Amino acid sequence: MPARERWRLALRERLPLWVQSRCGLERRSLGALAVVLVVAAGGAGAYFWNGRPQQITAPAVVAAARPLPEPEPSALPSPGSAPTSPSVGASAGAVVVVDVGGKVRRPGVFTLPAGSRVTDALRAAGGSRPGTDLTGLNRARVLQDGEQVVVGLPAAVAGGAGAGGIPAGAASGPTGQAVPLSLSTATAEQLDALPGVGPVLARHIVEHRAEHGGFRSVAELRDVSGIGERRFADLAPLVRP
Repeated sequence: MPARERWRLALRERLPLWVQSRCGLERRSLGALAVVLVVAAGGAGAYFWNGRPQQITAPAVVAAARPLPEPEPSALPSPGSAPTSPSVGASAGAVVVVDVGGKVRRPGVFTLPAGSRVTDALRAAGGSRPGTDLTGLNRARVLQDGEQVVVGLPAAVAGGAGAGGIPAGAASGPTGQAVPLSLSTATAEQLDALPGVGPVLARHIVEHRAEHGGFRSVAELRDVSGIGERRFADLAPLVRP
C-alpha cells in the first residue's frame, strides 16, 4: 500500500465521527481542514508569542533644572526699606552744558555728550578765529558741566579766586580785566569763588536761576535772597547774564 494511502487511513481513524460524516474524507475536504488547522495553530502561536513576558526599560532620568542664582546680599533691600528708584542725577550726567566764549566763530552755550573734551566744544562753536593763539589752551581736557571755556586769551585763573577777586573759570583779557562769569551757566562752586559769596548764597543763586529759567540781566541778581545793594555793587562788574 502506498505511503500516502497509509497516512490518509491513519488520519481518518483519528478524526472525530462528526468530521468524518461532514467532510466525507475527500481530499478536498481534508485539504481545507488542514488549512484551518494550520491557521488556527498559527493564530494560537502568535497569541502566546505576544503574551510572553518582556523586559521593560525604565524611562530615562530627566536632568534637574538648575536653580536660579541667588542675589548677592548687597543687592537685597534691607528689611523695612522702601524700593529705590533711579536718581535724577544719573540721567542728567549724560550731557554737559558749557559756555564757549572768546575768539571763536559762534560763541554761546552748547550741550555736549558727557565725557566731551575742550576740542569738542571748539568744534561746536565753529572753531577758533584765524590767527588765534591756542598755546595756553588744553584741548584734551575733559569738560565739566556748567564750566566756561574762553579761547584766545593769554592767561586763565584756575583753582578758586585769584588776585583781585577774579573767580575760578574766568579769564583775563589783554588789559588784565577779568571776563565776567555767566550767571546762567556757572556752577555753585564757581559762584562760591566770587568775592562775598559763600556756599549758602551760591546755592540761593542757583535755586533762583532754576525757578526763573536763568538770568536775563545782571540786575535780576538783586532779587536773590541775601544780596543787598552793597554786595550787588561788588558783584555786578564780575558777572554777566
